Amino acid sequence: MKTLIGGAIAVLLGVVGVAVWFNQFLIILAGCIPPVLLLGGGLALYLGFDELKDSWKKDDGVDVPEPQGDKAKIEELEKELDELKKEK
Repeated sequence: MKTLIGGAIAVLLGVVGVAVWFNQFLIILAGCIPPVLLLGGGLALYLGFDELKDSWKKDDGVDVPEPQGDKAKIEELEKELDELKKEK
């Protein structure tokens, strides 16, 4: 209940503050937007470049494991299974 009352008072003071000091609010907002855009754009560039590097690795086959005779191994295991069934 205390949190609800405290939140309501904070909202009320915030609305009054923005109404009274609207010009200063716009100056602060104008000062905050460019750094936020700069940091957000830098983060987007970094993540995009990282994703691009990952796709390059997949295209080159660096991270893709080479097949190691899966069919031969499956046939071998099937033969072993048949032998075990015959033993029963």
